[in-house]
Amino acid sequence: MKKGLLAAALCIFLAISPVAFADQNNYGCGLGSMVIDNNESLVSQTFAATLNGCFANQLFGMSSGTSNCDKPDSIVYNEKINIFVADNMDNLASDIAKGQGEYLDTLATLMEVPADQRPVLYSKLQNNFSAIYPSDQVTHTDVLRNIEAVL
Repeated sequence: MKKGLLAAALCIFLAISPVAFADQNNYGCGLGSMVIDNNESLVSQTFAATLNGCFANQLFGMSSGTSNCDKPDSIVYNEKINIFVADNMDNLASDIAKGQGEYLDTLATLMEVPADQRPVLYSKLQNNFSAIYPSDQVTHTDVLRNIEAVL
């Protein structure tokens, strides 16, 4: 009797689990997602994840925006900008307040702002200094989010 109930419960679970987990892309982006392309079966997802793991192509895909990976479009998620702002918060605040300076130039370079557009950027940041640095307790992530909101 118990074996029958257990078998019935297992059958029901196996029958409804594809519905419950429909549209799950558990394998992320990379070669596996390109080869499998929207096949949601457990075997296909396992194969896709294995392909991604064997070839380690997700690392390249995420940084370049290829292999069905989305490249981060926010400066908050740019590692170089994140590190630079975290390491130079005070100097960057000083340069933004002045509207010029070495740290502001470096930030513009990391943000890939063309040289002819930098004066406009510097002016916009300077005019919105209090929105970018609203308090002494602001974190580098807050500063980046605030810069992004200003732009």
